[in-house]
Amino acid sequence: MQKTNFEKLDIYRLSEELSDAIWKIVYSWKYLPLHTVGKQLITAADSIGANIAEGAGRGSYADNRRFAIIARGSLFEVKHWLKRSSSREMLTKDELEILVKLVDELTPRLSAYINSISRKMTNIQRPTTNN
Repeated sequence: MQKTNFEKLDIYRLSEELSDAIWKIVYSWKYLPLHTVGKQLITAADSIGANIAEGAGRGSYADNRRFAIIARGSLFEVKHWLKRSSSREMLTKDELEILVKLVDELTPRLSAYINSISRKMTNIQRPTTNN
């Protein structure tokens, strides 16, 4: 199967890596942590990549930007659930370190992606003049 444009994005690949890492960790949790915080954490992490993909497939800069912003919201939700997981001692120090590293790498890149879409939108809206 040929890769689509969103699959070539570093932010998409990072979102997949984060989502898969969270899945592997949360999958082994006991019932209560898994069915409360764990499900929320997995859903938020999966939503990052899903929204990047959906935005890229919409066909307009405005829709792509809107879904990228939603993806960033999901990333911030992941940060929240990681803080809860850590404070409740549901993650080991090594697990938290791995996940925080991925989140810290993805956060500025996703914001830069949103900014680049915004610049493209501005360039399209601003007519060029040739003298």
